[in-house]
Amino acid sequence: MPQRFPRSLIVACLSALALSACGGDASPAQGGPGNRGAAVPVGIEVVREQPWADDIHALGTVKARESVEVTAKVSETVQRVHFESGQQVGRGAALVTLTGQQQYAALRSAEAAAVEAEKLYQRQSRLADQQLIARAMLDSQQATRDAARAQVTQIRANLSDRVIRAPFAGVLGIRQVSPGALVTPGTVIATLDDVSRVYVDFPLPERVIAGAGVGQAVAATTSAWPGRSFTGTVSTVATRLDEGSRAAMVRADFPNPDRALKPGMLMEVSLTRGEAPALVIPEIAVQQVGSETFVWRVKTDGSTEKAQIEVGGRVPGKVMVAKGLAAGDRIVTAGVGKLKAGDKVTQAGEAPAPAAKAG
Repeated sequence: MPQRFPRSLIVACLSALALSACGGDASPAQGGPGNRGAAVPVGIEVVREQPWADDIHALGTVKARESVEVTAKVSETVQRVHFESGQQVGRGAALVTLTGQQQYAALRSAEAAAVEAEKLYQRQSRLADQQLIARAMLDSQQATRDAARAQVTQIRANLSDRVIRAPFAGVLGIRQVSPGALVTPGTVIATLDDVSRVYVDFPLPERVIAGAGVGQAVAATTSAWPGRSFTGTVSTVATRLDEGSRAAMVRADFPNPDRALKPGMLMEVSLTRGEAPALVIPEIAVQQVGSETFVWRVKTDGSTEKAQIEVGGRVPGKVMVAKGLAAGDRIVTAGVGKLKAGDKVTQAGEAPAPAAKAG
């Protein structure tokens, strides 16, 4: 016959098993609810307006103040060359003389005809005063005289074209012709550049064009002269922007007394903008991922969100924010490497807020 146990013993055993199943002696697991949502200590800074002055950098090209390719106007043979390569010449200096024997002969003939026409006009003028010839005959002789004079003027102009002169003072380039060479209209004799002062043309983007004005100081450097800085001033800001690049061309004027700057040189230009209030943040707060530029902004509940920004300028250690932030925003400036959107953060060094006790 089976053994029967007391009812009270069975109830006690069932109670013990229930307590064991409920984990009466278990401790909370690591990573449990007690540790979730812990704030990450980071550096936090409030965005404020600060005085801002930075440099605009651009690449420009040197251009001569005046520059031209000296060419011939007529087809003729070079009789004499009056210059050497690299020579400094004054305005109007004779550079090349072309042969013109036929023109000189034609000039002498035209001058003789003009003298004879003048004499005949004077003779007929006296006769007309005495009413010995018709007035119409005198008028015809006057027209003949004037035509002879015009012929002389024309031949002299042709002869002047056979002496090629410098249109302005400057430095000549490499000589391209020699005596005896045949030149035609458009044949380059030499280049001529006035480099006592030079221009440097450089483009500025639309967003910074307001920082450039006539008379503003400009500094420039070139790899041709390491360690040397050249100073000039803005002389012109283009009235139109290029539709493709959305940039305007700016021209700066540089004195060049020692002829160190030569046309065609590449210059790195630095233009200092005037001081103005702007939103300035530490450079370390700015994150660049692909085409994204952003900072971590701290919301009122202590969580983080990604704020896309547009950088308006940089100086060592600081960034000027053109768009994306407002004065009073709080941003993470230290410890940004492992943050993600929604993370709770707190100012590093501050004691965490006490946890609320269960009721």
